Parts: sequence; C-alpha cells; structure tokens
Amino acid sequence: MSPLNVGEPWMWAAFIAFIIAMLALDLFVLGGRKAHRVSTREALSWVIAWSGLALTFAALLWWYLHGQFGAQDAQRITLEFLTGYLIEQSLSIDNMFVFVMIFGYFAVPPSLQRRVLLYGVLGAIVMRACMIFAGVWLVSQFAWVLYVFGAFLILTGIKMLVFAEHKPDLAKNPLLRWLRRHLRITDRFHGQRFFVRRNGVRWATPMFLVMVLIEASDLVFAIDSIPAIFAVTTDPFIVFTSNIFAIMGLRALYFLLADMAERFHLLKYGLAIVLVFIGTKMSLMPWFHVPIQWSLALVASIILGSVLLSLFLTQDKTPAREEDR
Repeated sequence: MSPLNVGEPWMWAAFIAFIIAMLALDLFVLGGRKAHRVSTREALSWVIAWSGLALTFAALLWWYLHGQFGAQDAQRITLEFLTGYLIEQSLSIDNMFVFVMIFGYFAVPPSLQRRVLLYGVLGAIVMRACMIFAGVWLVSQFAWVLYVFGAFLILTGIKMLVFAEHKPDLAKNPLLRWLRRHLRITDRFHGQRFFVRRNGVRWATPMFLVMVLIEASDLVFAIDSIPAIFAVTTDPFIVFTSNIFAIMGLRALYFLLADMAERFHLLKYGLAIVLVFIGTKMSLMPWFHVPIQWSLALVASIILGSVLLSLFLTQDKTPAREEDR
C-alpha cells in the first residue's frame, strides 16, 4: 500500500466539483428528472462514458504523480486506483442483482426506474464518503483493524459461495415489513412521486418503499466493499475516487445488463472468490506481500473468467427486452 496521501485540497475540490457537475448535467440537461425508459443505446453510451472518464482520471493522476513523486510512485498509486476501481465496480455489479429483484417484486415500470436509481446514487455517495473516512481513521489509529477487515471479507466470501443460489424472499424483509406496518401506503404508483395526499393525509407510494430498499441495499454492499479496497490502499483520495467512479457507472450498467442478469449466474461465485482472495491478502500482509500488479491481474482474470463462462453456458438464452432505440 502506498505510504503517500496524494489528495491535495485542490484535488478534492476539483473532483467533488466534477461529480456535482455530472449529476447536474444528468438532472437538468439530459432529463434525469423526467420519467422515460432507458434504451440499451443510452445505457451503453453512459457505461462507455464513465469507463472512459475513470481511465482518463487514472491517466491524469499518473501524469500529476510522475511530476511530483517520480515514475515508480506514479505507477504504483495509479495501479492502486485502477485495482480499487475494478474491485468496487465488480462488487457493485452484485448490487445490480438486488436492484433487479426489488424492481421485479414491486413491478416498477422501466420508465420510472431511472429517477429512483439516481437517488440511490446520491445516497450511496454520502454513505460511502462517511464510511471511507471512518475506515481511514480506524486504520490510522488501530492498524490491527485491517486484520478484522480481512477476516470479515473471508467470511463474507465463504457465505456468498454457500448461498450463491439462494433467492431471498423480499416479502419477508424486516425493513419492508416494518415500513408496511408503520406507513400508509397507496396500492399503486403515482408517477415518480414518493408521497401523495388523500383527504389531507399524507400517504407513501410504493416508489418510496423501492427507494428505501435501494438505499438499504447500498448500505449493505458498502459494508462489504469498503473494507475490500483497504487491501489495496489506505489513501482516502484513492479510496474515495475509485468508489465514486464505480458508483456513478452502476446505474448505467444496470440498465445495460438488467435483462441479462440471469445469464451472469456464475458472477457471484467469481465475486466470492475475489472477496476471499482480498481478505486473505489483508490477513497475510505482515508476512507476504502481493504486488499490486498481481492483484489487479488476478481480480480481472477471476471477474472476466466468471462473466465469459456464464455467457458461454447460457448462450441459448436470449433476453426478452424490447428495444426502444
């Protein structure tokens, strides 16, 4: 892990301003507030855009660090960013399966899904920021916390392997049951609205329940993914930027791959193996160091292999999506 904290105040300010500008562009220029069905072409464009922006950021980071610290540190820290981004992007894909389940359970029309996922992104950014800085502080004060993170990731990976084929029953979700007991909920959607008034009384719509469950799933996945990147770096700027790039690209990735989710049935096994590897790497750090290049290559190989094998084994299945290009 890099001993340098590369995030200067101006870098933090520039990156946060960039994210705010991109969210504003989505909301006020590209119609993010308006209900519409996201086409495959639109989703693919955003996936390419966010992937390209992440790679551009990595190139700029390398250029800046090369001038400040030299080629060796620039290469190492840039690889830490790319590895962290790949890990977070891969783990966020698992969140996509939960989104598919939630939207399917509530029968959310495709035209209404974009806005609630935007709120999910906003909530995830806030939660990740809080958890990242809490994690950085813990690691700086108590180095042994890394071994706790490592053990947690190993257990999480093993649990994911064991329950990879388990399909949770959303009707029995404790949070959803609590919301239904304590809120007045309408029996149908009212466009993108989360609340409506009936005879002067405020009612929650099913869209509000969807948003709460989306945010809750983001929190659960953050608990898994934040410790994972500390196996790569403890630099708060690298941890934060790699997480945010992964989160910002998740919504477009969902719209691109949601109808093909069942074809990626082996991806959960690949993610579980990645978690076990990362947890083991953290646990063995005092005795055995895995070079960052090896970590990046191994994680990429596991994820790519599980995706390709999944697609090969399900090549006779075709998604039933009706394109609206």
